[in-house]
Amino acid sequence: MPRYRDALPRPSDGLFVTDGGLETVLIFHEGFELPQFAAFVLLDSEEGQAALARYYRAYADVARDLGLGLLLESMTYRASEDWGEKLGLGPDRVADANRRGIRFLEAIREEYDDVIDRVVISGCMGPRFSGYHADERMTVDESADYHRSQISTLARTEADLVSAYTLPYADEGAGIALAARDEAMPVVISFTVETDGRLPSGETLREAVEHVDEVSAGTPAWYMVNCAHPTHFVDVLDTGAWTDRIRAVRANASAKSHAELDESPTLDEGDRTELARCHLELADRLRKLTVVGGSCGTDHRHVARLCGTLSATQPDEDTKT
Repeated sequence: MPRYRDALPRPSDGLFVTDGGLETVLIFHEGFELPQFAAFVLLDSEEGQAALARYYRAYADVARDLGLGLLLESMTYRASEDWGEKLGLGPDRVADANRRGIRFLEAIREEYDDVIDRVVISGCMGPRFSGYHADERMTVDESADYHRSQISTLARTEADLVSAYTLPYADEGAGIALAARDEAMPVVISFTVETDGRLPSGETLREAVEHVDEVSAGTPAWYMVNCAHPTHFVDVLDTGAWTDRIRAVRANASAKSHAELDESPTLDEGDRTELARCHLELADRLRKLTVVGGSCGTDHRHVARLCGTLSATQPDEDTKT
């Protein structure tokens, strides 16, 4: 049994560090070309593996230095069948990429076992289509059928959970939650939002969270928002119980829209100080915020600033719920 599958991070456990913009770091900082935005292809070369090791160790060092937990997210965002087909890979090779991705993180965990109290491993998943447009959609059942193979593969590894990122509409998240429940695999559902705080589908963040919880009988371990700047969604976080279901944030460094970022030839790394200030405001609204990292444009420096700022303001252990 994976180490933490039955004991995932809780708000009472304190803050957990996770990583930042993996693909943008590899492209803009490391100079790699990632076909179809697929980072798992780097597992096929010594040079690629070395770059991935540098990347993950940087965040492990942040967690170690701050005395926080660590959630390692695999490089398998594109390791599903449709994206594999675009890369010329059949189902067997895609499944193997998922297994290799988790084994890679097991080695990182082993390396830091003596200096970080808890290192949790998550199998990363992405949307079947675009994460930023909702013109192509699946029903809940179609989503469950599509994503089941990746979840099933990851469930048979040492991954403690799976996390589905950058989902642009609620039904895809609901299908993923149902498939994960069938595999007895803890799951995190992460939506992205536009500058108005709504999903690309037009659904509100509240509608999306409540829809997935209703369809799946509250299956997700928690929800997350990723690939959006805090200013895009902080104002939609009201005092409803649904906000307590959002326990993770991986924000963009840039306040630009998805369309603007797509058109930009350079990486917008934003303002780390301002991003940290925005996360303090998020933490006031998200009372059970537990996992913090970054998304496009962020690296370990952003995450160190965010987690350092937030951990300095956390309540004492006996006052947490």
